[in-house]
Amino acid sequence: MTRVYLDHNATTPLRAEAQAAMVAAMDVVGNPSSVHAEGRAAKAVVERARAQVADLVGCLPNQVVFTSGATEAAALAVAQKDRHGGVFAAMGSEHDCFLDWTEAELPAVWGRSGGISGEEAKGLFKLMEFVTGLAEEDWRSDRTAVALVAMSSANSETGLLLPKAGVAGNSHVNASRAGTIPYAVVADITQLAGKIEISYKDQKPAYMVLSAHKLGGPKGVGALINFTADDPAPLLRGGGQEMGRRAGTENVIGIAGFGAAAEAAKRDVDAGRWDRVEKLRNILESALEAPEYDTIFVGKGAPRLPNTSCILTPGWKGETQVMQMDLAGFAISAGSACSSGKVKASRVLRAMGYSDSEASSAIRVSLGLETTEDEVLRFAEAWCAARKKHKARAA
Repeated sequence: MTRVYLDHNATTPLRAEAQAAMVAAMDVVGNPSSVHAEGRAAKAVVERARAQVADLVGCLPNQVVFTSGATEAAALAVAQKDRHGGVFAAMGSEHDCFLDWTEAELPAVWGRSGGISGEEAKGLFKLMEFVTGLAEEDWRSDRTAVALVAMSSANSETGLLLPKAGVAGNSHVNASRAGTIPYAVVADITQLAGKIEISYKDQKPAYMVLSAHKLGGPKGVGALINFTADDPAPLLRGGGQEMGRRAGTENVIGIAGFGAAAEAAKRDVDAGRWDRVEKLRNILESALEAPEYDTIFVGKGAPRLPNTSCILTPGWKGETQVMQMDLAGFAISAGSACSSGKVKASRVLRAMGYSDSEASSAIRVSLGLETTEDEVLRFAEAWCAARKKHKARAA
């Protein structure tokens, strides 16, 4: 049986354009820091890719800092927190690359319905309260307290989009003594980039992070987008590469693939190719939503990525479903994280208000541009058959 790959949010297959760019870059022998012709040729490869990534995200080329991936980009952004008041905060639904650094965890923006509902789901409002409280507590006549806050533009597990914005921009809060206080935002666009047009509703964020392998580029390369007036202080020091912002000889081959993938991804977004994928996602959910399957589709009806379906079936472990579907020839993900061999209920879903039983039953099916309707229907048939067997055994 031909296997079907439905785990594009974990990583996407390498695009043909990226592969071609990487093969060509393998023949470029120079070091981008060298001033001779071979070095200049390598430098040209890097700068072309920098312009391609900049065009995708809507920034200037010199605002792109190449890294080993979004995780390093996130760490580089968080390292700038002292420039923004010294306190870093993240919502409970953020990726671990942010939550592992956070000093003040905030409630998730999204509630069970996928929208803002209920006091505990109003993360954006809690954020305002947090920043206001920080400003009043730490107020000094000679300085304004500012917080650095991480926000995912699209959640990796559920596909839910940040309310009212394609990318979280700088916001302002009125504090009683401090007046108008900005908090700087790190926008995680790792899942959004290459699927939805990137737009800025009010102001641009201070930083954005993204990764090549989520949009058809190679693994092991990503970028920090720096919208601030100052260059970020480097985490890695040494040769002064990336204009002094990230030391270490550039991964020329990976960067070339990243740039080519970014260019192709933007072309696909502009052409509306993800509209077809959204229709396939809806076909999938329609096939799985019969009452006898007890399915809950997280965020259905709310703004979501066009390719992502997070499905809960209380009483049926997500990791069990992943293994059964793998044996049936389908690659999907569980909505749970594994740490030291212990499977835990999804922290994202628990932050949204789902119970441990519901959260531990989650699977994520994420489609790609090349996914076909036949593949979606074959998966639905296999999943429904497995669900019926599971319910029969549990009866």
